[in-house]
Amino acid sequence: MNEQTTRKLDLLRERMRQTGTGLVAIAPGSHMDWVLGFHPHPDERPCLLLIAPEKEAFLMPALNAEGTREFTDIAFYNWCDAEGPERALQEVLQAIGATAPVRVGLDETMRADFALLLLKFLPTDTVHDFTGPTLGGLRMKKDAGEYAKLKMNAAIADRAMEAAFATIKAGMTENQVAAEIRSQFSAQGAAPAFWIVGAGPNGAFPHHQASDRVIEEGDAVVIDIGGRKSGFPSDITRMAVIGLPPEGYGEIHAIVEKAVQAALKAAKPGVMAKDVDFAARKVISDAGYGEYFVHRTGHGMGIDGHEPPYITATSETILEEGMVFSIEPGIYLPGRFGIRLEDIVILRADGPEVLSSLSRDARRIDR
Repeated sequence: MNEQTTRKLDLLRERMRQTGTGLVAIAPGSHMDWVLGFHPHPDERPCLLLIAPEKEAFLMPALNAEGTREFTDIAFYNWCDAEGPERALQEVLQAIGATAPVRVGLDETMRADFALLLLKFLPTDTVHDFTGPTLGGLRMKKDAGEYAKLKMNAAIADRAMEAAFATIKAGMTENQVAAEIRSQFSAQGAAPAFWIVGAGPNGAFPHHQASDRVIEEGDAVVIDIGGRKSGFPSDITRMAVIGLPPEGYGEIHAIVEKAVQAALKAAKPGVMAKDVDFAARKVISDAGYGEYFVHRTGHGMGIDGHEPPYITATSETILEEGMVFSIEPGIYLPGRFGIRLEDIVILRADGPEVLSSLSRDARRIDR
């Protein structure tokens, strides 16, 4: 077992001890990536990494065993299609001493049939929870290696955004701009993940993607993009204005920027996530646009593009140094335009460090 996996298992077992958790069950996906640095092929065949206070082992489909073995020396309990996983699951639970855990933490992203199969072979009085108190809590705090990958991806996204600004003009379609964004991510060795280009009224739909709508003079354009390289993502939103901005644009952009600044000021270790959301939301509500801020202020980011902590009006998660999350307030005026300004930050002891180096000012396009 490599040093990084050993360290993460030690951290996880300490959380298990603190929370009285006797078993953590992880399916192929981002939780397993965090612990091991990889995951086996995910399909309908039950595959679980089962972690008890002293031992860990895999319930492993025989089809995946050989390909997975080159990545780990953790014990496998293999099963084949002809016999099914039940016997192997009973054996692995016995081997790691997890036949009667006080509490089991279930990977919240695993298939429901995997979870039900596992619970079938645990005592009926087993208390089950998700991984938030254990693995999820660990994942929220990024180490230096994770920060470096997120910072690298932020720089890639900055360059893709600059390419969008250099390309966009009246007469192009949203899809044509999106194609340039995807091309720029690919040219930098990153996989394009999403590309929102919302011009004019389309910008009032927060999750509009891109369409064949022709970009016109006077359009405000929301550009929200992200890619992925070395197992980590990026996410940034900036605004372009084609020619003269629409009526009221400058005032509303200034309000959204003020909301970003208020959230940045509020985000400090020891503060609840909902207090950061409140800081941004209050600026927009006090300006009379509260009903047009229709989503949360932010989401965590790490291996997954959206993960805890979530910066919502109800989240009582206590922010800690090393957490990474977005700050992205917006105002969306139906039939007119939308404005969203988004930065990813890592929380330091004295407040947030913004990963992007791009100004949040609207980019004026005159060509």
